Amino acid sequence: MKILVIDDEPKAAEYVRQGLSESGYVVEVAHSGTDGLHVAVTGDHDLVILDVMLPGIDGFAVLSALRTSRQVPVLMLSARGETDDKVRGFDLGTDDYLVKPFQFPELLARVRALLKRGQPVAAESVLRAADLEVDPVRHRATRAGQRIDLSAKEFALLTLLVQKAGEVLSRTQISSLVWDIHFDSDTNVVEVAIRRLRAKIDDPFDEKLIHTVRGVGYVLERRPAS
Repeated sequence: MKILVIDDEPKAAEYVRQGLSESGYVVEVAHSGTDGLHVAVTGDHDLVILDVMLPGIDGFAVLSALRTSRQVPVLMLSARGETDDKVRGFDLGTDDYLVKPFQFPELLARVRALLKRGQPVAAESVLRAADLEVDPVRHRATRAGQRIDLSAKEFALLTLLVQKAGEVLSRTQISSLVWDIHFDSDTNVVEVAIRRLRAKIDDPFDEKLIHTVRGVGYVLERRPAS
């Protein structure tokens, strides 16, 4: 999932960006109200984390303008914990309000709650490919009934591959969807991640599901035994 962080404090923004990235989210950062509003309106983010005190236009103005065009979930951050500010934020349409300073686990819990709240209730949320099952809601993966322990990034990568089963994904597509959007394509992080995922998903089993398409990328699909 993609999250937009609008915060003019570089250290604070980086703290949130790094923590969310390590938790498996794709994070974009804007450092002013004007830039943040433009990115929020034109982007396809699943959640906006919005600081109140911003240069250009403040967070309340950003929220008010954003609500005229999109209903993306918004979590407001502020060093001001006055009741009037919180009431104003909720009146303008924020979904949650967190006072600085905060502990990252609390922020992460609120992010997960907002994202889960925004998901449509589906009759079947488990993704399947052959004997592989991925449950994004419970953050659980199994193959042939065996539980597979994955890191946040490995789980995000596997979820993407299963969602796009049968579709060849390039390294650029994978890096932009699983890692930061400014990911350096010259590194081999995708190959390393695929190799680690194969060690858990494919190596213990006879049938291999993750395949390399030379010169293009990777695909997860069931293939006839050669």
